Amino acid sequence: MTTATLAGTRSRRITRPLQYVALLAYIIFLGFPLLFLLITAFKTPQELQSPTPAFLPQQFNVDNFTAAIEKANLFQAAGNSLFVAVLTTVIVTVISLPAAYALARFRTRLRGIATGWILLSQVFPFILIIIPLFLVLKQIGLINNLFGLVLVYTVWSLPFALWMLQGYVVGVPAELEEAGAMDGASRFRVLRTIVLPLLAPGLVATSLFTFISSWNEFFFALVLIQDPRLQTLPLTLARFVGAEGQVQLGQLAAASLLATIPSLVFFALIQRRLTSGLMSGAVKG
Repeated sequence: MTTATLAGTRSRRITRPLQYVALLAYIIFLGFPLLFLLITAFKTPQELQSPTPAFLPQQFNVDNFTAAIEKANLFQAAGNSLFVAVLTTVIVTVISLPAAYALARFRTRLRGIATGWILLSQVFPFILIIIPLFLVLKQIGLINNLFGLVLVYTVWSLPFALWMLQGYVVGVPAELEEAGAMDGASRFRVLRTIVLPLLAPGLVATSLFTFISSWNEFFFALVLIQDPRLQTLPLTLARFVGAEGQVQLGQLAAASLLATIPSLVFFALIQRRLTSGLMSGAVKG
C-alpha cells in the first residue's frame, strides 16, 4: 500500500466521525424546537408557570390538546387551510409549468418583461398592496371567501414558482427534445415523455414551496377573512394570545403541534416523490 493511500485512509478515518458529529448537531438544531413544542404541550399550567420549570413534564397531560381543539375549533380551521393550500398548489403548478417552459425555451421580448415582473414581485412589500387588494376583492365579492384567498395566494406564489421551474427547464438539454422530434414524436409527446419526467424534481420542489407558504400565511388571511368559520390555522393559533398579551402557552403549543402534523406528512410524502423523480430523470437523461 502506497504512502498516498495510507494518508487517504487516515484522513477518512478522522473526517468521517467529524461528519457524523456535524450531521447529528445539525439534526438536533433543527429538531429541538419541535421537541420543545412537544414537551410544552404535555405540561400542566402549574408546571408552565413554575419559577423553576423542569425540562420534562412531571406527568403527560392531554388536557391542552382537548382544550385547544374545543376552544379554537381546530379541525375546521385545518380543513380551511388544507383546502386553500391544496387548491393553490394545484393552480400554481398547472400555470407555472407551461409558462416556465415558454420562458426558458422561447427568446422573445415578453420573456424580459416576465422576468422583470418576477424579480419586482419578490421585493414588493405586503403592506403597500393590501388596501387596494382589499378594495378590489370587496368589489367582486371575494372578501370572507376562501376562493378569494386562493386567488391572492396563487398570484403571490406564482412568480417564485416560475423562477424555480425556469431553472429546472434550462437544466434539461434541448438536444433531448430535438432527438425526440427527429424520431417523429410530436411536440406534445416530447414534452410529456421526455421533458416532464425530467422536471419531476422541480415540480415537487415548487409544490412543496407553494403548499408550505399557503399553509403558514397569516397577513393576507388576517385582512381578508373575518368570519370565524372560514379562518385558517394561523389565524386560529393567534386566538391563544389574549388581548393583554397573556399567552396560553400549553394550549398554544398543543395547537401548534397539531397544526404542524399535516405539513410534516405532506413533506414526507412529497420527499419520496422527489427522490423517485430524481432517479427517473437520471435514467431518462
